[in-house]
Amino acid sequence: MLRVNLSAFFCIFAHINSCILEISFIGAGNLATNLAHALYHAGHHILQVYSRTQHSAEVLAEAVEAEPLTDLGLMTDNADVYIFSVTDRVLEELIKELAETVKGKVFLHTAGSIPMRVFEPYAERFGVLYPMQTFSKTTLVDFADIPCFIEASDSATFAVISNLAGTVSRQIYEMDSDRRRYLHLAAVFACNFTNHCYAIAEEMLRCHQIPFEVMLPLIDRTAQKIHELSPQESQTGPAVRFDTNVMDKHLQLLDDQMTRSIYELMSEDIHRYATSNSNSRVETEENLK
Repeated sequence: MLRVNLSAFFCIFAHINSCILEISFIGAGNLATNLAHALYHAGHHILQVYSRTQHSAEVLAEAVEAEPLTDLGLMTDNADVYIFSVTDRVLEELIKELAETVKGKVFLHTAGSIPMRVFEPYAERFGVLYPMQTFSKTTLVDFADIPCFIEASDSATFAVISNLAGTVSRQIYEMDSDRRRYLHLAAVFACNFTNHCYAIAEEMLRCHQIPFEVMLPLIDRTAQKIHELSPQESQTGPAVRFDTNVMDKHLQLLDDQMTRSIYELMSEDIHRYATSNSNSRVETEENLK
């Protein structure tokens, strides 16, 4: 994986010498909202924002001084870059529609799981700018430390995307579509599944009149630990040692079969990882003798 060193070189490939780009957004959801704000505050010009929902288009467009659209046929070809930030199921459909009227411009998507080749039948210059973070419309994040993973159809387009990403983030990495699939999968485990465990805990506590806030120091410390240790080294709890006395008591408290299955599968896998890690340490120690 190549970490991109940004320099004035990339400005040569931007449409204008100042590296300020004209950008239009297709999509006004969580990621699009955060990225549009970041690019706008970095000095880029957001020309138009398309959404199938009038309210979403208007809210984001007003915030970044752009024109709101609900008809993609009204999007002009005046922008340098067109950023598709929409659900996976409608991405290709919208690319195909816009490509009928916009030619020769850079098309980007922001999806972690969709390969860059989705553009190939429709566009000449295209790429991916995938910011790996969890986003919401109501809380804007600082893009500076968000790792952005980029890919492009050719070297000139790569330079444009590098310049664009580098104006909002300090962490730019080149990554192809195949590896990005695994990155996205890992992010689902590290973020989405972890958050679902919080939801299970919250529901459990609510049923017994215990405020979820009491979990926050534990959650914060758990996240902090993996800045200091590997996830396997950080793992604690009854599943590591497979303490069935404690685990069986926990299972007796769970009425929901799905939650019981999650508990059992997670416990088994935690113990599997712990055992594997222990065996690896023993083998290493034996080899060093």
